[in-house]
Amino acid sequence: MPLTPVLVIGGGMITHDQLLPALYHRQRQGRLGPITICAQHQRTVQSLAKAPAILQAFPGQSFDAYPKTEGPQPHLYKDLLQTLPPYSTVLVALPDQVHFEAVMAALEANQHVLCVKPLVLTAKEAETIAQTAQARGLLVAVEYHKRFDDRAHKARSLYRDGRLGDFKLGTARLMEKWYYRESNFQNWCTTEHTDTFTYIGCHYVDLVHFITGLLPVAVSNYGIIDTYPNGREGYLWCDTRVRWSNGAVLNVQTSLCYPNEAAGPNTQGMTLYCSGPTGAMLDHSDQYRGLSYSLTTKSSSPGATFYTEPSPDYFQYNDLGGPGLVPVGYGVRSVDYILDTIDSLQGLDLGARQAALQAIDAKGILATPSNSRYNELVVEAGRLSILNQGREATIDYDTHTVAL
Repeated sequence: MPLTPVLVIGGGMITHDQLLPALYHRQRQGRLGPITICAQHQRTVQSLAKAPAILQAFPGQSFDAYPKTEGPQPHLYKDLLQTLPPYSTVLVALPDQVHFEAVMAALEANQHVLCVKPLVLTAKEAETIAQTAQARGLLVAVEYHKRFDDRAHKARSLYRDGRLGDFKLGTARLMEKWYYRESNFQNWCTTEHTDTFTYIGCHYVDLVHFITGLLPVAVSNYGIIDTYPNGREGYLWCDTRVRWSNGAVLNVQTSLCYPNEAAGPNTQGMTLYCSGPTGAMLDHSDQYRGLSYSLTTKSSSPGATFYTEPSPDYFQYNDLGGPGLVPVGYGVRSVDYILDTIDSLQGLDLGARQAALQAIDAKGILATPSNSRYNELVVEAGRLSILNQGREATIDYDTHTVAL
């Protein structure tokens, strides 16, 4: 069977930091076909092609870059979709508010999809994607990579075995570094489109469900507006309260505020307190893994510091004797699992693919539009709340709607 070709739509931070290294490694192992990456601007893919860390890790490998000429071409990917063989793989790595258009274009071209989180911004859009994907026998997987952190799997097993009791009260935080404000975020992560809870807080909402199986039922999302260097405004500080189906409450704080000179790439973690015979708790510190270094020089990466507390678990390059370097971590495992799942569908007829998709939904390891609709409902409720000064918005699972 020919190796599956891949089209990546978007050449920004997540493509550089996670997606392209995972794809290159798979390709080097002989498990992936040619890679095409399309961005809105030629300079984006040119910069990606010259990224020093990627060149060092993957000598001799390359991707087909689009656009070939200067000037913004936001819809060029739609032409490229038509050149792919049916049932290839499309990775959508675009700003939140344009996910729906790109995912639907890929489905209409009969392509399987890996989409970065959150899938879309409304439950109605998620439902449309789910129905289209099922009718065509196509996989749409939402890349919630924290699901592939070994800590999440251990917590899931302990909770579902009853050894972590019943979740009652929790806190989570994910604060990205200040320099994000100077990046392309200032052009799309703005008040009219999204907020930091929608963009990164969704990780922890998804993780609580992944661990506990509980459903979120109400969201109060209070946002503080701040100004980017280009003058645009965004909800760059969010304090969010999520109520769950068993009456539990999770407080999630998110922002683009972690100081550039602070150790580590961000600060993040989650603590859940649970009921039980003598009480129970889960405490995950996710911003670093017990490592600390004081270096003679900083790396060239934005936000790099002399003193650093890095996380080797999400992603790192290992020297295993070459050629190049080997990417490891739960970011790589997440992409690999999704692509393995897509490969398992190759060669099946429509009925067999549809049956396989239903089994994937039922297992609940991969987030799909059908089995993780709660995420879109939370996002929609969070946006309704933040635009109403943090008033609580409730979720109705019978109608898949939200209301104040």
